[in-house]
Amino acid sequence: MLHDLFPPGIQHALDLAGIFVFATSGALLAVRKNFDVFGICVLALVTALGGGLFRDLVIGAVPPAAFGELSFFVTPLIAAGLVFFLHPEVQRINRAINVFDAAGLALFCVTGTTKAYEFGLGLTASAALGVATAVGGGVLRDVLVNEVPSLLRDREMYAVPAMVGASMVAVFIGFGVLGAMTTALAIVTTFVLRLLAMTYHWRAPLAWNRRSSVAEEP
Repeated sequence: MLHDLFPPGIQHALDLAGIFVFATSGALLAVRKNFDVFGICVLALVTALGGGLFRDLVIGAVPPAAFGELSFFVTPLIAAGLVFFLHPEVQRINRAINVFDAAGLALFCVTGTTKAYEFGLGLTASAALGVATAVGGGVLRDVLVNEVPSLLRDREMYAVPAMVGASMVAVFIGFGVLGAMTTALAIVTTFVLRLLAMTYHWRAPLAWNRRSSVAEEP
């Protein structure tokens, strides 16, 4: 299905771009946590490939794409190397990194959903796995650094845009209208929602009658 929507070269380039920006965010967190070079590489790999690896194992696409395509494995290491040597400069363009991260989130939730459907999952399960593809690496990253996953404290609506994008793809598949235009619409919608959430600090609702000003439990 994906190959019908985008030429293989473009699809591959988009995948690598998403992997690179996710790896960069993981490597930057490793630097802030004072990890050594091995820790930086591990966190970059986990952040970039964790979601896709989980998806492929669930749907039985073995060996996972992360191990079947050398560029998918090398790209996070390149990002880790750049951060290792140039992390002050990379940190200064953190806003730009966040924009690319939003693009990666949008792309991965859409491609994750379509790939899951290709392997025989239902629409709801495909959308759920699309979200897992987009946010799974970030969850593993946070667990490794001993933090509550940002997915569970969605301060700037990270998971919600992915849910919207994956659900749009599932609806388009259900109505038989998934094509290049509708796929692009799902990607752009997810991307814009994430940018708006970052700009205006949107977050998902807290528990009923719990004010946002109340201190969070450690």
